[in-house]
Amino acid sequence: RFLGGAGTVTGSKFLVESNGVRLLVDCGLFQGLKELRLRNWAQFPVDPRSLDLVLLTPAHIDHSGYLPRLERDGFSGPVYATRATVSLLKILLPDSGHLQEEEARYANKKGYSKHRPALPLYTAGEGFRAAERVIGVEYEKRLTLGDGLAVTFHRAGHILGSAILSLWLDGRRIVFSGDLGRYGAPILPDPAAIDSADALIVESTYGDRSHGAEPAPEQLARAINGAVERGGAIIIPAFAVGRTQELMYHLSGLERAKRIPRLPTYVDSPMAIDATEIYCDHP
Repeated sequence: RFLGGAGTVTGSKFLVESNGVRLLVDCGLFQGLKELRLRNWAQFPVDPRSLDLVLLTPAHIDHSGYLPRLERDGFSGPVYATRATVSLLKILLPDSGHLQEEEARYANKKGYSKHRPALPLYTAGEGFRAAERVIGVEYEKRLTLGDGLAVTFHRAGHILGSAILSLWLDGRRIVFSGDLGRYGAPILPDPAAIDSADALIVESTYGDRSHGAEPAPEQLARAINGAVERGGAIIIPAFAVGRTQELMYHLSGLERAKRIPRLPTYVDSPMAIDATEIYCDHP
């Protein structure tokens, strides 16, 4: 059953039931428009206490950010993800809880919430405790989860630790794509080749778009050199996990090749700095 990630690109949650086992692939937070965010407050479609386990594909909040709430509402089973995803969750989930607390504090200050007082979906502390419970596993090693039930995590090339999941249920192989990265991208290996499946569940956020032919370093060099000639400054908005590290890689490469001048560069995001250190911990 699709409990999210369908009809919208956030809140990924896929409920799988087989032979009395009930599990979630991903446990994402709905983000974006208010009508989507309100779904996070709705009663969960199944009793969280009835879930046996959760499997996570990438660490991004739209795939992992509902986990603290699920645990607050009674889920107590194991959660599995790659080792690098576990490391990223320890900064992403507490940060998500902090943002929930800030939003509730602001709503109480301005008095616009229907609830008195407004409460966070979960707290930073609950985010940290949820991250601490996630069990790290290795790529390409089949993990037995129960009778006739097993999973293998394959590289997805999206962000550090991101995974494609092969889930075996009574001899059938169901593959969940998670978020897929591009081939030939820097820093991360290409997505793993999946040779067969009985069913394939594919996320398609950008499935209707083609990437431009011009490589990213070419575009960056042109923009930066143009700004330098004008005596301007360059501000690049980027996701803290994944995009920022890729940009830093490209900028340092262009500087070493003397294709752009060496410029003072500032990463203005504590989370991006922490995430970069985690990238270095998982070569």
